[in-house]
Amino acid sequence: MHILFCNWRDTRHPEGGGSEFYVEQMARGLAERGHRVTIAAAAFPGAASDETVDGVRFRRNGAKFGVYAHLFVRLLCGRYGPVDVVVDVQNGLPFFTRWATRKPVVVLLHHVHREQWPVVYPGLVGRIGWWIESRLAPRLYRRSKYVTVSQATRLELIDLGVGRDRIEIVHNGTTPAPGPSAPHSPSPRMCVLGRLVPHKQVEHAIDALADLAGRYPDLTLDIAGDGWWNTRLREHAEARGVAGRIQFHGFVDEATKHRLLAEAWVMVMPSLKEGWGLVVGEAGWHGTPTVAYSSAGGTTESIDHKSTGVLVDTPEELTRAVDEILGDEAWRRFLGEGARTKAASLSWEASQSLFAEVIATAATR
Repeated sequence: MHILFCNWRDTRHPEGGGSEFYVEQMARGLAERGHRVTIAAAAFPGAASDETVDGVRFRRNGAKFGVYAHLFVRLLCGRYGPVDVVVDVQNGLPFFTRWATRKPVVVLLHHVHREQWPVVYPGLVGRIGWWIESRLAPRLYRRSKYVTVSQATRLELIDLGVGRDRIEIVHNGTTPAPGPSAPHSPSPRMCVLGRLVPHKQVEHAIDALADLAGRYPDLTLDIAGDGWWNTRLREHAEARGVAGRIQFHGFVDEATKHRLLAEAWVMVMPSLKEGWGLVVGEAGWHGTPTVAYSSAGGTTESIDHKSTGVLVDTPEELTRAVDEILGDEAWRRFLGEGARTKAASLSWEASQSLFAEVIATAATR
């Protein structure tokens, strides 16, 4: 069976992140089960237009937005060869694959972008994007199976009119750390990992650092990741007087990422919306708890409140939760052990098996 994933980028893309990692984990799981798997995604400088990695073929064409047209036309014209099932990865916008093929289509969606559209694309563009996501897409894919990563997103999809019986939840797994976990830093350290874009709200972590600097003279913040909001964040750090306490690492490799997670006393995830929050589990492997917003959605499942981390509702509460973790070693250790236990309980193998069952069911329809 040939399964085609339609995704706007892959993990090698400069803007690739957790959702792309999830897609590739599911694709590898299908390839390991003997299926032919292709991921069609956007091209980017230095990337091969056609390559196979871990049994999965990558076909790259078009830029960030042009990929939608490229992929649609190629699917319509049969340029990917005979396809048995299409997985339309909906990151805000669908690929409209229902109009390009008569084969079964499975929609993979990490989270609904209701809050993000007006932040990333203010004005008319954002309103059009939300109309496509909330009104057009549910009607276009009204006969398709949906896969999402959390109950929170499932409930949002139901609110948009997607039948509850068509939605399967396949949680993220957690990849074990590549080696023994390093000890936490002797001095207090916060960390943030992710793309530097407005809706990740990294400013809230910088504000927490600034507000707590007087209480913790040695407190520092590591920010790993890159994006077009980088300059604005540096300016915000200067304005708050804590630029000297922050290290912007940019895009980091796996070894550096895990070192930063291991050294941190607490990870801060102030994102406006998260389907799950893959890095929560990665931090958990190192016994590092996470503070995040409950309104982000998927965080209410990736974090067990006051067991593996802390969920908050406002920036003030976020700062207070970070303060309590930094200032109370017993509390920090308790949350860290809970985070480590939860991370170990989430396997990619189980998620891959469940995803394969969804694909097999779709193929028989």
